[in-house]
Amino acid sequence: MKGVVFSEFIELVEELFSIDMVDEIIDDCDLESGGAYTSVGLYDYKEMLQLVTALSARTGTPIPDLLHVFGQHLIKKFSVSFSDMFANAESSFDFLEKIDGHVHVEVRKLYPDAELPQLGTERIDDNTLVMKYRSNRPFAELAYGLMLGAINHFGEQINITREDPKTDGTAQTFTLAKA
Repeated sequence: MKGVVFSEFIELVEELFSIDMVDEIIDDCDLESGGAYTSVGLYDYKEMLQLVTALSARTGTPIPDLLHVFGQHLIKKFSVSFSDMFANAESSFDFLEKIDGHVHVEVRKLYPDAELPQLGTERIDDNTLVMKYRSNRPFAELAYGLMLGAINHFGEQINITREDPKTDGTAQTFTLAKA
């Protein structure tokens, strides 16, 4: 997993809680990296799982809720850092439909070694989009947070439901319906 994701997580924890909380969750974990991340580095995704689990234990916030907030945070940051990826989209549906074919292509240009999930989409009608998350890593909840972030970014009212809510997080089908 790219270091930029870890760096943003650490920044979010510091913003929401404190630098002391960052130190505490790093100390709670047995991290191969020692908790030192560079944005261009590549780290084992299991370190992110450890950090989120430690934060959940310390705050009492469920892991899915933390990943949803983190996904929304990432969209805010990426909309600034990679504004061109958002500029050509008129709606969250437009943006989400372009992730695999455009956004991930651009990410691969910047980070050739990135292991990205598959985010297949199918537009059912003007008001409904089905999105299928597939990955070797269990971050469907993070994908959900990214969808929420995109919806907020474009200022839309969209409900998200899951067709298969009980998964291990490596595969999830979401239906997004405009309210």
